[in-house]
Amino acid sequence: MSSRSMTSERRTSVLPLLRAPPFPWVAPVAITVAGGTPPSLAEARLALDALRMARVGGAFWDGENDPWTQVADGRAVYADPNDDLAIVAWLSDVTVHDAGGAILDPARIEHACLERLTAFACHDPFEDRPATLTETIARLAGWRRTLDANRKIGVMTGMARWKRTTIGRFLWDGRRSPDAASAKKALASARRSGRAIAGWASRMPPDYARDVQAAGLALQIVEDGFVRSSGLGADGRVPSSVTIDTCGVYYDPAQPSDLETLLQTHAFSDVLIDRARRLRGMICDSHIGKYGIDAGAFAPLPDRRCVLAIGQVEDDRSVLCGGGGVTSNVEFLARVRRCEPDAFIVYRPHPDVVAGHRKGHVSPSAAAEWVDRIDQDSALLSLVERVDAVHVLTSLTGFEALMRGRPVTVHGRPFFAGWGLTEDLVEQPDRRRRMLTIDQLVAGTLILYPRYIDPVTGLFCDVETLVARIAAGQGRSDTAFTLMRQILGRVRRRGIVLATGLR
Repeated sequence: MSSRSMTSERRTSVLPLLRAPPFPWVAPVAITVAGGTPPSLAEARLALDALRMARVGGAFWDGENDPWTQVADGRAVYADPNDDLAIVAWLSDVTVHDAGGAILDPARIEHACLERLTAFACHDPFEDRPATLTETIARLAGWRRTLDANRKIGVMTGMARWKRTTIGRFLWDGRRSPDAASAKKALASARRSGRAIAGWASRMPPDYARDVQAAGLALQIVEDGFVRSSGLGADGRVPSSVTIDTCGVYYDPAQPSDLETLLQTHAFSDVLIDRARRLRGMICDSHIGKYGIDAGAFAPLPDRRCVLAIGQVEDDRSVLCGGGGVTSNVEFLARVRRCEPDAFIVYRPHPDVVAGHRKGHVSPSAAAEWVDRIDQDSALLSLVERVDAVHVLTSLTGFEALMRGRPVTVHGRPFFAGWGLTEDLVEQPDRRRRMLTIDQLVAGTLILYPRYIDPVTGLFCDVETLVARIAAGQGRSDTAFTLMRQILGRVRRRGIVLATGLR
């Protein structure tokens, strides 16, 4: 028998040690394949410490059957040397016995581990290309972190029906997604299980967080991510990114949030900062914002100081919580004019308001007192890049402007203020004492804090994968519901404009 045939036979008779979780909404995922070039023995040996730290290998997603959980108490393990359990125990410095009770030679288990690591080539399921062993372990480690966090959640509440399935995927724990329930039933379910409630802040009853805390339970707040989708969420497009905060909610400065704590305390490594710098370049070069690729014509600006004022949804929780007392777009524009008495001010309404979905319309006559132009058609990010400064209340556009090197004046208390990168017109939380660089802010806000799902493969992914998909036009999620929402928005918008004209 040839050496190639022997290698092929060995590969087909051995189960890969590194396997992907069985994500139930997609076809089985191949992260290792029988063909191709497998890792060398030297590469496999070098990867052992990474395996130990990541706690991946075997069915790590399977709750109580997770071999890493089974060996965590350090008690002796009884297993065949080729089994997942034996290999994980050996990696964890736990003694392994055979069926008769004799201690197995660690060298035998090491041999089995290395054989299973070198029997298959690693595969990148996102790009359908060969991957390195290091990349594959890192990918599994990211999936593990998400699944481990999700096991603390027992039920979800406040999720709109049209995106409930998608949110459930973000919260899948390796076996199941949490059931959706009303706020009252979610609290009862959490009391029985002792696990946390995942809730959408704007769709929970007032004082719900207080009631959950009084019951001795945990509430985790789910919100849209900062690179969300291609197209508006208000048009019914499901998110490809969410944030899940175990402490508070990132837009409410009245209390700490996981994001704020991360930005205040995380030790940003040089590797992470380099990654954030590359990510910022990808996003800016591709003209990507929260809702995908920025598109549209661009109206020329006059040859004088030009300032962009970003409108918002007036009853949005980020405005209500972090607006610094400003309650309307007209009031915000008046403040911008007082700050910039001689500037050419361009007002950009919020896209959800323009689409007719949310509150915040400013009539041309009301705006004319404070601004020189209302621009709802130009490419927003191109506009950001061409003005001399950007003024925001709490809008994410302020963060996007910082990424593009624009001066940002903040009238409220958004998450990106108070770190030395913005001109802050109101006092920021004294918890924010650290001076950040823009790439530290990007690393925390876009790499470490949110979760992402690839709109093409349906798998948990990193932010770079989602950005690449959106840049390639692969991030859309249009449905019949999307069309219905767009039509409804146009009808509402027409009604608002007509009513404003009558006044």
